[in-house]
Amino acid sequence: MWAPRVARGQLRPRPRPRWWPQRDAACRAAFSSSRPVARGAAGVRALVYGQHGEPVKVVELKNLEPSPLGKSDVRLKMLAAPVNPADINVIQGKYGILPELPAVGGNEGVGQVVEVGNAVTRVKPGDWVIPANPGLGDSVIQNAANSGVGQAVIQIAAALGLRTINIVRDRPDLQKLTDRLKGLGAEHIFTEEEMRKPEMKDFFKNVPRPQLALNCVGGRSSTELMRHLGHGGTMVTYGGMAKQPITASVSSLIFKNIKLQGFWITQWKKDQGTDKFKEMVLTLCDFIRRGQLTAPACSEIPLQDYQVALENSMKPFISSKQILTM
Repeated sequence: MWAPRVARGQLRPRPRPRWWPQRDAACRAAFSSSRPVARGAAGVRALVYGQHGEPVKVVELKNLEPSPLGKSDVRLKMLAAPVNPADINVIQGKYGILPELPAVGGNEGVGQVVEVGNAVTRVKPGDWVIPANPGLGDSVIQNAANSGVGQAVIQIAAALGLRTINIVRDRPDLQKLTDRLKGLGAEHIFTEEEMRKPEMKDFFKNVPRPQLALNCVGGRSSTELMRHLGHGGTMVTYGGMAKQPITASVSSLIFKNIKLQGFWITQWKKDQGTDKFKEMVLTLCDFIRRGQLTAPACSEIPLQDYQVALENSMKPFISSKQILTM
């Protein structure tokens, strides 16, 4: 993270990193990745490169326009930041994972909190902090991203500073669906067909391979999720809409150490007990109160018209949850 200091300037993160000692979503440094920037006469100063190459040729000290402090953001001034060999490799384009360009150089450092948003509770002005995670952050991949669960995952992940890689079926109104999911916080949206193309290798040069996959489809779709997981990743299956079995390659299990896990909410509630279930509900309520989680689109159907609700629930490409009113 390279720059002398940052005062009241900030850039929106992609994704927003979490910082020690803050351990929840209320504390996230609000500037590009976890790199250092410095307040200058014309705004925020940062060491930026717009293309890969030799660092002395492609890195420039630039003034960037700051954005307002969000309620869950932390504004820092960077005190010191190392230049590591890995940082040089990233700028040269020779590292395993590369950020989107233009990018701010560096990935480590120490900063001092100068201002916090009103939702931040665990750090205060004057505290010293270091980045707990690399600037590239983590990502989650899921299929059926337009489902009720998928929409909730997008919003909760965004609140936690996680990228989401969202897979949907191709459809006539794909652009409309894409716009709606991006409005919820989805960063990346692909169709099932796009995920099978060789170009996805280039995509994962800029985005870290996810450690968590959420599967509610099964069949070929779940195989694609496993294929894109990072080493040691886990795929959690909570549904099987395709009514097809999950097929895992031997190489995924042996050489990538991929783990397969099932999730059934009914059993989870039995295993965890009432207190844990209440804690989960209250956590979701906190997201709702902060405006970070909204309900999926719903269609209210009178009880006597139950057949309409049943028919709509079985139609393809219907993203609206059918609610029976009594």
